[in-house]
Amino acid sequence: MKKAVLAFLIVVLAATPALADIRLWSYDAADRVTRALTQGLTFEVRRGLFGAVSVLKIHATTSRGSAEVRRGGPAETLTVLPAGAGERDVYEIVPEGEGRGLIRALCPSADATWLVMGRVRAGRPLTMHAVGLWADGRYRHCVQLNYSFRGDWTAPEPRRPPVE
Repeated sequence: MKKAVLAFLIVVLAATPALADIRLWSYDAADRVTRALTQGLTFEVRRGLFGAVSVLKIHATTSRGSAEVRRGGPAETLTVLPAGAGERDVYEIVPEGEGRGLIRALCPSADATWLVMGRVRAGRPLTMHAVGLWADGRYRHCVQLNYSFRGDWTAPEPRRPPVE
């Protein structure tokens, strides 16, 4: 029993750094439509204990700008995707700050917008759909965006004010 507890603690302690692993994954636009709307994007991602990835923030690669996203959204976002779309991870674009601009660019006239993505993985292409909610209460598919993976960076450490 002691060996099992000790082995469990070793695994948990060894995996603890993965809990705080925040990376920047950059993607280039893979087609004309994607290039016209976003050029390229950099995702601030957190890798979990067993390698699961969640997107925290989206940054414009070629210009200033970023938008926060929150995981989750209504199931209706999945029902309006094009036939054959396998993407299932839903993220809400937070409408504060620069998120409003992204919402307007991807789904003009929508009251709210969600991004439906495939599994975000380093080194793999990414397909993302923008789905909007209109004033009439209907969800509509706005655009499909396709990206090719460009690179992986460690997120910079947050700066701390000097201690006096």
